[in-house]
Amino acid sequence: MDRTAGPISNVSDTARWVAAYRAIESARTDALFHDPLAERLAGETGKAIVANENNAMAGWPLITRTKVIDDLIAETLTEGCDLVINMAAGLDARPYRLDLPADLRWIEADFPDLIAEKNRLLEDETPRCVLTRAAVDLADPAARDEFLNEALAGVKKALVLTEGLVYYLSEDEVSGLAAALARPEIHWWIMDVNNKPVVDRFNRVNKNLLENSPWKFGPLEPLRFFADAGWTADEVVGLFRMAARFRRLPPLMWPLTMAPVGPRRPIGGKRLPWYAAVRLTYTGA
Repeated sequence: MDRTAGPISNVSDTARWVAAYRAIESARTDALFHDPLAERLAGETGKAIVANENNAMAGWPLITRTKVIDDLIAETLTEGCDLVINMAAGLDARPYRLDLPADLRWIEADFPDLIAEKNRLLEDETPRCVLTRAAVDLADPAARDEFLNEALAGVKKALVLTEGLVYYLSEDEVSGLAAALARPEIHWWIMDVNNKPVVDRFNRVNKNLLENSPWKFGPLEPLRFFADAGWTADEVVGLFRMAARFRRLPPLMWPLTMAPVGPRRPIGGKRLPWYAAVRLTYTGA
């Protein structure tokens, strides 16, 4: 399935792109995390996508969100989580690299082709928890509900992870996902989310790279969008600021770290870029 050049051809290719940056970070002497499987998972396609990027400041969001979400998952596990569902899991290797309870159930769901590729690439590896994978088209509401019904059977406190997913969806699709996850068994929902200025700029800067998979979801006030759907943020980590703390933010972007933790009101008729990892809990619409 690997290619050696060209832009991202579909959303599944973004998984290889992310894996390539995780491999780059893992090779650093001061790495924020170590993902020994990332280079294998990225393949030549992931490396080619990074090589074709027309953006000298790329990479830091993917690296920063990985570390921050690692930490949010670890925190959630201390609060009684008995199942992690990674929806649109892509080529994420957390079940193999995080310090996880051996009896923790972890389910990865994604397109059948990507699941098959991942099974092949990792067939000789042993996860640190009870890992299963499900081939399912999560854009199909009926298939998604059937998957959730089966996955959540007997579960008390599940965490759903949708890293790198929602901004490829429309607002209606995100609303549908928020409604589908509003179940008593699901206590937490972790994701990364952008506001409109970030989405607009990212699509503009990466027009050639993302011509087949542009970003869509980016409301002016993301936290309000989810609150209106019944999901309240109990953890919000601004990724600009954390990237600066981790010394991964390009110097030209340091002034953005002065923005507050939540999306700021318009200043001079404009909103500042805002990109965060958040943990939501369902409090009812």
